[in-house]
Amino acid sequence: MNQSENKTSQGLPSNAYTELKPGEKYIPVMLPTQEYPEVTPYSVITGIIMAVIFTAAAAYLGLKIGQVFEAAIPIAILAVGLSASLKKKSALGQNVIIQSIGATSGTIVAGAIFTIPALYILELQADFYKIFFASLLGGFLGILFLIPFRKYFVSEMHGKFPFPEATATTEVLVAGEKGGKQALVLVISGLIGGVYDFVVATFGWWSELFTTKVFPLGQTLAEKIKLEFRLSVSSAILGLGYIIGLKYSSIITAGSFLSWFVLIPVIAYFGDYITTPIGANVTLLIRDMSAEQIFRAYVRHIGIGGIAMAGFIGIVRSSGIIKKAFKLGFQELFGKRINENNERTQRDLPMKIIFGGIFITAVLIFVFFLFGVVNNLFQALVGLLIVLIISFLFTTVAATAIAIVGTNPVSGMTLMTLILSSAVLVSVGLTGTSGMISALIIGGVVCTALSQAGAFITDLKIGYWLGSSPYKQERWKFVGTIFSAATVSWIIMVLNETYGFKGDNALVAPQANAMAAVIKPLMSNQPAPWMLYLAGAFFALILTIIKVPALPFALGMYIPLELNTPLLVGGLIAHFVSTRSKDESINNSRRERGTLIASGFIAGGALFGVISAILRYAGYNWVNVEWQESNEAELLALIMFTLISAYMIWDSFRTNKE
Repeated sequence: MNQSENKTSQGLPSNAYTELKPGEKYIPVMLPTQEYPEVTPYSVITGIIMAVIFTAAAAYLGLKIGQVFEAAIPIAILAVGLSASLKKKSALGQNVIIQSIGATSGTIVAGAIFTIPALYILELQADFYKIFFASLLGGFLGILFLIPFRKYFVSEMHGKFPFPEATATTEVLVAGEKGGKQALVLVISGLIGGVYDFVVATFGWWSELFTTKVFPLGQTLAEKIKLEFRLSVSSAILGLGYIIGLKYSSIITAGSFLSWFVLIPVIAYFGDYITTPIGANVTLLIRDMSAEQIFRAYVRHIGIGGIAMAGFIGIVRSSGIIKKAFKLGFQELFGKRINENNERTQRDLPMKIIFGGIFITAVLIFVFFLFGVVNNLFQALVGLLIVLIISFLFTTVAATAIAIVGTNPVSGMTLMTLILSSAVLVSVGLTGTSGMISALIIGGVVCTALSQAGAFITDLKIGYWLGSSPYKQERWKFVGTIFSAATVSWIIMVLNETYGFKGDNALVAPQANAMAAVIKPLMSNQPAPWMLYLAGAFFALILTIIKVPALPFALGMYIPLELNTPLLVGGLIAHFVSTRSKDESINNSRRERGTLIASGFIAGGALFGVISAILRYAGYNWVNVEWQESNEAELLALIMFTLISAYMIWDSFRTNKE
């Protein structure tokens, strides 16, 4: 039997997560030579319903608590449960379509709520059509720009990127289809991880965060030299680290260590007499700022510069892929049929449609800017060029970030977009109120495009592993985008009328408040932290020269330390369980079972996280804040995190007994 056809206990081929040997081929669960039900009235209608419901939920919760939950995993769980209750046969292909359509909810919401509420915060005009077209056209652009890169990311780079969220979602879908022991392992680990995170978020039995400030020495170091260690005790992030693996989790965490253990103390040391604004009318001496305040005011901008440069380097390195895509596109435009004999599982939308779609979307964006935003031909053209260039350049950054760490640094890239677009718009005479509106709408389009592109590569990787038809996923992604864009536009306007985004009892909207705080001084010709961005850019270049992957390192510099340290723990566990035996087959079995457990942690954390947020919104909040912020709660958190890490190791080793 071909190695590709040798199924693991997970229902996936044994080479699903490993690099292919020369001549080896990956054969997915749904065979390329057979047809399976995928796009049906059931899958399309269910996917649209999921998109509408989760868009509304994600928009509200994102603006209320400042966190946009990823909808892919909860939707996959619901799709599996629904198909099982309806006793549908061969439901795997349909469940992929449901998940793909429904997952537009989280991506469109992220693009909208990170930027659009800033219009209300700055008391600017925000109409339904502005929100809708910014979300819709940005979503379309993200899909169209990503499709030419699909084969590179999901096929040519097989086994080289961990795709943590795609892995977890795939395991959910496969377990639901296959049943048996793998489903049981997934359900048990999902319940353990989900209940663990749910107890912390809903009841606050222990802290969500452990820091070295619980010890007297740690408190002294944090106060005197701004040196502290931080660890989120989330089981979901632990699971992400396991799937990411030791290599990338180490690089990401190394970026965080540089930010928190080198740059923050250095800035604090040399910044004794420098003041920095931290609010409307408040300044602090840097020596009086906490490590977290220094990180957000200074160090994070270095990470943003590194991400931007890593994206540019990625574009240069991918120039061959880009040339190939354009070459195929032009061949098709002149009548040659490139995809006619391709396997079902390797067929994308024709390049004629991709190029035509990009052209039509660009025209619509131009018309939208001209008549709905700036009312000036030249400025509308400038806005269009900003959107097209930045969206295209950062598409591969978003996709690579999702492929490596499962987190899209879209807020950082959008912040960079706002700064660049503001500088350009000011140079062409667009300032003040109209300039702020234009920059935020441009930022909204770019933010949605990058959010969509990053998440869509997850959908396509899931389809690749399972054997879906990519051209069907690509076609119906547009439908989900339309419904999600309409829903989020309506929800934002309703929430503004009901709660508002500024004043007492207003919705938090932290990202939008940050965008508003940045855009106002920029449109008043106040300087941006260009030197910090430049420092990050040069650092990314140095990393590239010494052959260290710049993007994951820069991501580590940008993402808070507490979210990266559990990734390293998960990566260490993955290395440990897969190297203890002299028998490689036992190591493989342990690693595969650990992947299933980690996927359960991620899925359980995502699903129970939504439930916890909904309960909080409904007024059911049992957290004793005074206890949860105490040193004792932090120490208990460390103990609980140690226990759940030990459980992951123990359960991974249990494969020997089966």
